[in-house]
Amino acid sequence: MALIRSILHLLVMIVTVVPYTLGVLLAKWGTGKSSAAYRVARAWLALCIDSARWILGIRTQVQGMEHLPVHDAAGAVLLVKHQSTYETFLMPALMPRPLAYVFKKELLRVPFFGWSIGSLDMIHIDRDKPTRAFARVLQQGRKLLEQGTWVIMFPEGTRVPRGQQGEYKSGGTRLAIGAGVPVIPVAVTSAAVWPAKAFVKRPGVVQVSIGQPIPSIGRKPEELMDEVQAWIEGEMRRLDPQAYAAGSANP
Repeated sequence: MALIRSILHLLVMIVTVVPYTLGVLLAKWGTGKSSAAYRVARAWLALCIDSARWILGIRTQVQGMEHLPVHDAAGAVLLVKHQSTYETFLMPALMPRPLAYVFKKELLRVPFFGWSIGSLDMIHIDRDKPTRAFARVLQQGRKLLEQGTWVIMFPEGTRVPRGQQGEYKSGGTRLAIGAGVPVIPVAVTSAAVWPAKAFVKRPGVVQVSIGQPIPSIGRKPEELMDEVQAWIEGEMRRLDPQAYAAGSANP
């Protein structure tokens, strides 16, 4: 049954991405504004999350929404635990402000999906040229943050299996310090139901915990990232203790 449901959910995403991509492109070309295109893209992501609840039985429980600085005109940098594709769909559907992802440029070649994100105010980078990539993140990231957009990054860089911890890189904190905006740590337990690189998903609850904004002014990037890492990893162990029992992963 889980396999059938997973196939049905994939079909929903494949069938709906085409008209929504056309909607994104028409909104961008028709209005000349990325904000209109973002609203269409966000609606598709919300549909994917809603259909995951209806078809796959995956529900979301969120705590800490009150910590989000929604009344501040300036932007913020969201640093999110990355366990599966689920949170890349969830965060724009969940957050009250437009988000800008930092993503590898290869995604631009993905039919329809890549065309959509390529028309939005996002930051695509070439991972084979790290120096140039980071300069691009700083340049475009500061501009978006000044406009009130929240930049979202996965500090571990890639999806990490349940119960494991990747290497936290300081690019997100460097951007926040350079722009003078806070960082917001986010813990997500998505791998419990949607494991990385797994086709079959399981019903269950994805816990999302949003931490309080951490000021970046006057901080050092590595020191600030150490604080973010300590909060996220501590929260992951609180939310999903079984996965970290005896220091071993729970597949």
